[in-house]
Amino acid sequence: MAKVAFIGLGVMGYPMAGHLKTKGGHEVTVYNRTAAKAEKWAAAFGGRTAPTPAEAAADADFVFTCVGNDDDLRSVTIGENGALAGMKAGAILIDNTTASAEVARELHAAATAKGCGFIDAPVSGGQAGAENGVLTVMCGGDEATFDKAKPLIDAYARMVGLMGPVGAGQLTKMINQICIAGLVQGLAEGIHFGKKAGLDIEKVVEVISKGAAGSWQMENRHKTMNEGRYDFGFAVDWMRKDLDIVLTEARRNGASLPVTALVDQFYGEVQKLGGNRWDTSSLLARLEK
Repeated sequence: MAKVAFIGLGVMGYPMAGHLKTKGGHEVTVYNRTAAKAEKWAAAFGGRTAPTPAEAAADADFVFTCVGNDDDLRSVTIGENGALAGMKAGAILIDNTTASAEVARELHAAATAKGCGFIDAPVSGGQAGAENGVLTVMCGGDEATFDKAKPLIDAYARMVGLMGPVGAGQLTKMINQICIAGLVQGLAEGIHFGKKAGLDIEKVVEVISKGAAGSWQMENRHKTMNEGRYDFGFAVDWMRKDLDIVLTEARRNGASLPVTALVDQFYGEVQKLGGNRWDTSSLLARLEK
């Protein structure tokens, strides 16, 4: 059993922290910007709450963060009452936020200055994956620190991999989002085409999903897409945040991402339709408007 702090109890962090307590058996203290959410978590899982990230992190062996973006992450880690202000030497900071590789390197430098370890560890699998404890976790850091952190990460994951040095986890998550963006657009166009052609989409998917066109998105999203229901996962607002990170990094490293840039624009059109909180499969909605 380890002493753990978990900072950020959104739709992902809330169940992830819960798995660290129930499945991992760790002593968990939580912090959330909205204190009522932290109190609710503590009542549900039997952990403790703290009024600041620094106080949550005090005496913790491992500190997890899972917040919205780079600025949120800086606020809860290197801010005046950030986690690093309270962390002891030898503790490890594990960041599950989908953020930039740049901020991962910043946090690594700040953690090193405090005598602490750091792992960037963005996740994939959505809310359902977090609730069921079957997330995929892409890590960046040194092998020794990763080996210490992995047994704890295993509490909410089914796949955990060390992808390279600090920042490599975030870069791998960017590839994940690149692949999803193009795939969902292809699925949306396929369903749209099938409807226009007068085909039974269920019959079509039953056949093509068993061949080379098959994917997780097709298997899990075609039915709700066909029904025009888009409240089943990762929100468009968050996908646009992630794609902005991707495209910024691409400008830095010279990668050419024409499909990703185009799909990002399509998600902007979905937002204009009022679909900010629709899930990413809502690319079909802009084709049917």
